[in-house]
Amino acid sequence: MEKRCFPAERKRIVRFIKHVGRGINRFHMIEDGDHILIGISGGKDSLALAYALSERKKWVPIDYSLTAMQIEWTEFPISREERRNLDNYFDSLRIPLIRRKAAIFPDSFNGDFNCYICSRNRKRILFDEAEELGIHKIALGHHLDDIVETTLINLFFRGEISTMMPVQDFFGGKLQIIRPMCEVPEREVERAGKILDLPVVPVRCPKGGISDRLFVKDMVKRMARKNKHVRENIYRASWNIKTDYLPLHLQEK
Repeated sequence: MEKRCFPAERKRIVRFIKHVGRGINRFHMIEDGDHILIGISGGKDSLALAYALSERKKWVPIDYSLTAMQIEWTEFPISREERRNLDNYFDSLRIPLIRRKAAIFPDSFNGDFNCYICSRNRKRILFDEAEELGIHKIALGHHLDDIVETTLINLFFRGEISTMMPVQDFFGGKLQIIRPMCEVPEREVERAGKILDLPVVPVRCPKGGISDRLFVKDMVKRMARKNKHVRENIYRASWNIKTDYLPLHLQEK
């Protein structure tokens, strides 16, 4: 699926894959013999992640298996052409692609809907599929900007200090979410997506254009005009905690 690249473009792709590998290696995300389920939305991030994980297998001295899974919301079906383009893409990567249909507004929501609830619903479906396949690691296409924005969303709108972790255990460690692009800026993912001509499926989201994430993304962009390192600083803050300036009960832990 990769189109012919000029040498400079190829260097950017190689750099992108190496930067994905940097996050993988730093947090020991993938080990020899792992089977990883990649959550596929159809957007540039998850498609670029699939490419990087597939290509990286040719370089590293370990072997791991990849399976991709796309959740197709019944309320927002993709077209036949979009489905065919994705199938061809994953065939070219030699990654099996599974599709599961599900309701974006299940009855259990009782009419409530927001980005957090939607994300939790998507994770539940991925968890069920991983358990059925006997897979213990799920890779998601969140990049550095996603982590930064989530940190600020949780602080501003939920009154808590928390973030997306590069590696996150669930159910006592029986399942693990990994985010291999945790140290890759969104602009780098976008460049890679354009060079690779990824078969991106347009976002079909009932909150498209009005979400808290878009509000925070714009705010971070404006802050970055003042300090170009603002994204990296917010990302690193989770590992640079000054306990002397925390409440006493947290200092004692």
